[in-house]
Amino acid sequence: MNSPLDLRKLELRKLTTPQDLFQAAAEEILRAAADAIAQRGRFTIALSGGSTPRNLYTLIAANASASQPWDQMFFFWGDERHVPLNDPDSNYRMAKETLLSKVPIPPANIFPVPAENPDAAAAAQAYEETLRKFFALAPGDFPRFDLILLGMGPDGHMASLFPETAALQEKSRLVVANWVEKLNNSRITFTLPVLNAARCVAFLVSGADKAAVLHEVLEGKAPGEKYPSKLVRPSAGKLIWFVDRAAASELLKVSG
Repeated sequence: MNSPLDLRKLELRKLTTPQDLFQAAAEEILRAAADAIAQRGRFTIALSGGSTPRNLYTLIAANASASQPWDQMFFFWGDERHVPLNDPDSNYRMAKETLLSKVPIPPANIFPVPAENPDAAAAAQAYEETLRKFFALAPGDFPRFDLILLGMGPDGHMASLFPETAALQEKSRLVVANWVEKLNNSRITFTLPVLNAARCVAFLVSGADKAAVLHEVLEGKAPGEKYPSKLVRPSAGKLIWFVDRAAASELLKVSG
């Protein structure tokens, strides 16, 4: 895809400070959960790793209400490092420490990637089978998450779909082990068809170090294989970018 994203087809929410961003994203998550539970009886969310989501999860936990329908919320991960669940680099461990251990979510509602498996491909296949069973998918179908949270790396990657890696071409699998040359390791990640099947995808982008790549992703003409975040375009869902002022500083079409 060489064309810039159509800004008319996404919600670009520009917040002043990182804290404002966390607050706005937290409100969106709770609103999406309430809507999903009212309409379908449950809320499915795929969490992201990284420093910005860490602060978001901490904020949600600090303001959590026991009256929230936690037993109707189901938590997954859009990607995971190929490390044991108790490893300091684990996305699951971060979410557990900042959020999941702070609120009354039934353990059966939490679905971590089995990244302790020394075979990354086998771990990805097992997680795909978990998704297929939970969402009762027919062959060829993709799960429709109510909300998928994503961050964006300084190279434009999201989940663990890095620039010019093989997983960007995957059309049928739900979860794959994606070899990342610069990391000399595999990451376990949702594929683009899963991201683009969601009812809502929300990016969280904070900091001046993301400004140039955010401009390229939203307004540039480089191919999506070089900036994979450009390839997230939900086919029948919403796409929301939560960005703070520093991250948005190089966007030409955003005032303020």
